[in-house]
Amino acid sequence: MKTTAASDFRAMSEDQLADELTKLRKEQFNLRFQKATGQLEKTARVRTVRRTIAKINTVLGEKSRAKAKA
Repeated sequence: MKTTAASDFRAMSEDQLADELTKLRKEQFNLRFQKATGQLEKTARVRTVRRTIAKINTVLGEKSRAKAKA
């Protein structure tokens, strides 16, 4: 899966972002579990998922601040 730019996330609604965040957190949990059991093959995926979660959280914060300002 290729990385998604923050601008792509800005085009999504808050509900879509929340769904994507839930999906990524589940994947992050599964990756951590695979790492702990020694079954993790794509170690770079952990970093990619973590950074994508951070991007979504950033965009959600921007949207909530924009709402509060308006």
